[in-house]
Amino acid sequence: MKLPSPRRLWKYVTRQLGLKRFLQAPGDRRPQPQIPASALYWSLLMGQLLRTCSYHSVEALVRSPARRALKVSVSFGDDALGYFTERLDPASTRQAAAQVVRRAKRNKAFDDTAFIGLASDGTTSGRCQSQGCPLCRPFRNNKKQIVGYRHHCVLISVVGTGLSLPFDVEPYGPGDSEYSAGQRLLRRAVANLGARFADYVVVDGEFATAPFLHTADAVGLKVIARLKDNLPELMVAAQKRFRSQRPRFCFRDGPDRVEIWDADDFDPWETLRWETVRVIRYRQHKPNGEVIEAYWLTNFSARRVGSRSLYRMAKSRWEIENQGFNDAKNRYGLRHMCHHQPNSLLLQWLLMALALTIERLYRLRYLHRGTHPLRSAIELVRLLWLSLGRPVEFNTS
Repeated sequence: MKLPSPRRLWKYVTRQLGLKRFLQAPGDRRPQPQIPASALYWSLLMGQLLRTCSYHSVEALVRSPARRALKVSVSFGDDALGYFTERLDPASTRQAAAQVVRRAKRNKAFDDTAFIGLASDGTTSGRCQSQGCPLCRPFRNNKKQIVGYRHHCVLISVVGTGLSLPFDVEPYGPGDSEYSAGQRLLRRAVANLGARFADYVVVDGEFATAPFLHTADAVGLKVIARLKDNLPELMVAAQKRFRSQRPRFCFRDGPDRVEIWDADDFDPWETLRWETVRVIRYRQHKPNGEVIEAYWLTNFSARRVGSRSLYRMAKSRWEIENQGFNDAKNRYGLRHMCHHQPNSLLLQWLLMALALTIERLYRLRYLHRGTHPLRSAIELVRLLWLSLGRPVEFNTS
């Protein structure tokens, strides 16, 4: 059995995912390039996949005997990576990530699910003591004093399919907001993926406002949004009705017992251009006695999506937290700033999302062929590192 290696991963990315042309021309805007853009970009991508994303670490790899096994043609320094990412067009990486996700759908990677979802949420990255770029946003202590700066971005990911595939990022700086960046990101994501790629978008309560819901309507997506106290009239009406009723459905979700209340005839608030609002409430009883309760609003009709399916689609929002931000921050260096410059920061985030998507498709939809079980993410990383110490076999035929 052939074990994973950077060279076999290159073949998968260029052939099965169709990114050969992109890797040869990834949007390089350097006026007089001396180092091939393909070598720089592939090194950055492999740095993400090897979970050593800092530019110094990538420099150490390409200047070591492992460079040939990495399939990198030349060596270079970390300053070359900084110069390169400052001038790299982010639109090319965004389109490449969308192409990968579209191809995954064509290759039936999502055939086990009836509805494909998108989840969007914001997070912070890269803290610093002083303002160093236009994307730096101040954060304050309890006394409202500025104690540092950090960077904010909104991530969007495919969810609800058994594969969480992050594919685009939108930054926002001073004067901007997660809410505005989320709308820009949703419009661009649907434009890159195609209007019929996904069925719904699932978001937290901060996005449950009329402009965002109308944006989702405009791009052809149904919405599932957390209902919180930012919509007090609807929240009070739902609480009053459901607390006086017995649950409509009860079922088992693994070891948990779930109760669901569901009604589709709530009045929309004044600025929302919906005829009615559907609200579900679920109570999830854990074996240890813990009870989790949440309210969600949607414009899915009860005829199209049942209560149990809507519950699972609402729960898919947590994928962007667990398989998105958690993995990105704890394993792929989202907290780290490789180069404190706006375009470089954006490219770092986009490369991280592309690497996560490639790794999951390669590991869960490609490497499972054969008799071995599915490999975990850490097993794949270890095998890639071990392969760097093996001699490269050349085909002399």
